Amino acid sequence: MRTAYSVETVRNAERELMARVPEGALMRRAAAGLAAVCADLLRRVYGARVVVLAGSGDNGGDALYAGARLARRGARVSAVLLAPDRTHEGGLAALLAAGGRAADDPFAVLAAADLVLDGITGIGGRGGLRPDAVPVARAARGSDAVIVAVDLPSGVEADSGEVKGEALRADVTVTFGTYKPCLLIDPAREYAGAVRLVDIGLGPHLPSAPELEALQHEDVARLLPVPTAESDKYRRGVIGVVAGSARYPGAAVLAVSGALRGGAGAVRYVGPGTDAVIARFPETLVHEGPPSKAGRVQAWAVGPGLGDGPGVADVLASEVPVLVDADGLRTLDAATVRSRTAPTLLTPHAGEAAALLGVPREQVESGRLAAVRQLAARYGATVLLKGSTTLIADPDPAVPVRVNPTGTSWLATAGSGDVLSGLSGALLAAGLAPRDAASVAAYLHGLAARLASAGAPVAAHDVALALPEAWRNVLG
Repeated sequence: MRTAYSVETVRNAERELMARVPEGALMRRAAAGLAAVCADLLRRVYGARVVVLAGSGDNGGDALYAGARLARRGARVSAVLLAPDRTHEGGLAALLAAGGRAADDPFAVLAAADLVLDGITGIGGRGGLRPDAVPVARAARGSDAVIVAVDLPSGVEADSGEVKGEALRADVTVTFGTYKPCLLIDPAREYAGAVRLVDIGLGPHLPSAPELEALQHEDVARLLPVPTAESDKYRRGVIGVVAGSARYPGAAVLAVSGALRGGAGAVRYVGPGTDAVIARFPETLVHEGPPSKAGRVQAWAVGPGLGDGPGVADVLASEVPVLVDADGLRTLDAATVRSRTAPTLLTPHAGEAAALLGVPREQVESGRLAAVRQLAARYGATVLLKGSTTLIADPDPAVPVRVNPTGTSWLATAGSGDVLSGLSGALLAAGLAPRDAASVAAYLHGLAARLASAGAPVAAHDVALALPEAWRNVLG
């Protein structure tokens, strides 16, 4: 599992570790790891033209020490000092002693660079790059050089993943000790490029509960429901799906397709799309409604393509876990959700989240972590916020937010959210807690999209068909 910690937590851990090691040891460890990654990227270090963009903080020092290591291996290293009177003295001295130099003309050295080390700002940076750093950052990005960010791309907000001003987009980010939230959450994640983690010994000094966590294959494999010899369809869980309308009959089919491939023992469908559902999936149990009369279920998924159709209030009045998506979110009342005795999982996209919070969509997209936490707190529910970064927040603020690492931009296609709703609901019915059900569903859904797409356009139906392959991929 990948974990990310806030600036305050990282600094506390660094202080604890620095009290136990010789002075400067952490910076030397960071610089050694950074230089090793740069050497791999350059392939041939001798004669390579490297530019260090050094700000006033420790990130500038890390970059200068790494530059010194590269200079000792024969690289031609130039330092652009963006805060000359506050440059890290030890780092600069090491670079000059190794044969590097301070650049007189930053734009000339950047134009000829093979690799640029971005050490302009560190984890404490706020509000984007300073105006005097902007032309230099633009020149770096406009060059043919590989841009390597030191710890995080300069100009992004470490804790929130927001980008509130100009930032320097990296090809590779080398981060130290642990991931920072901005490296996992858009829009900042888009500035990070490929992320390499360098171990500097922080692990024992970090708390057990991070701010963010991202599941990996082995984590998902442990959570997948597996039937036993004693299992029948009811022990495996029955998921009820309330979806579809005369205008959106396909939503019912897609939600049921996700549910059937989600590990539940059976799917009960309630709604006007019975004919379309049975024609495609004859194993589905169907009922005209209302949901409370449809028969036994272990969880409900309501909302995809529902329009103004009934069913949401009836489902929310039940005593089993409920997933609410799409049209089911439009009339959602926070007090009603908070009063439920069984868990609730909400799965909005950015526009729906904005409507629930009463804020502009742009505010949700630029501050996704804050938005998902606010929604979970307001509704007392687990929230899966869909988008370029899918986040899952528990109503308990002490529980780490989960970030889904799988997916593809081709997943931005009509009906993919309906498949995700059915899949998530089936995992709820199979007995997973809402946070786990949402996390596993998002992971499998994103992985299935990658497998189905393989770099080409993909439709929601293709994603549903690829779910068994994604499941096997995780277990394998």
